[in-house]
Amino acid sequence: MNRTIDYYNQNADQFFTTTYDVDMTSLYKIFLHYLPDNASILDLGCGSGRDSLAFKNFGYQVAATDYSKELVDKASRLTGIEVRFESFYELSELNQYDGVWACASLLHCERKRLPEVLEKILKALKVNGICYMSFKYGAGDRYKDGRQFTDMDESQTQSLLKKFDNILLLQQWITIDKRPNHNEDWLNIVFQKRI
Repeated sequence: MNRTIDYYNQNADQFFTTTYDVDMTSLYKIFLHYLPDNASILDLGCGSGRDSLAFKNFGYQVAATDYSKELVDKASRLTGIEVRFESFYELSELNQYDGVWACASLLHCERKRLPEVLEKILKALKVNGICYMSFKYGAGDRYKDGRQFTDMDESQTQSLLKKFDNILLLQQWITIDKRPNHNEDWLNIVFQKRI
């Protein structure tokens, strides 16, 4: 994790530039469809702050975290939100959010710790709350371009979610990377916290 964070701190300007303008409208529509008006959303691992700003502009109450100090500063300036310098391993809020948006962030979670982080997300969600998460599509763990990745496929997602009796899988689908010069597939997951 430390090497991955070092990557984001050292490459924050480039990461911001290559992610800020990506059109995420189709993913927002699916996630927001399940949320009430004026919902509270946590952008868990917000990166550039692109999605936090979009949700804020749509009229939602937004909180955001990231574990790269450089990106926390950039996202705070972009959004006007006081982004918390916090890793997903440190999430400790209870029954706070209608939605948790974990777009391209949990892919840096150690595979063996994914159940722990999902439990923290479930605790942070209100009953019937919604979580969106995305992973690069694949079945293994790998190190690429200075970062550690935990890839996921459908069967791995099913196995992970089945560890919890209060998760209802709502949607799971594959998309193509929306950034220019990137042709990776992404696995998108939306689930609901049940009683």
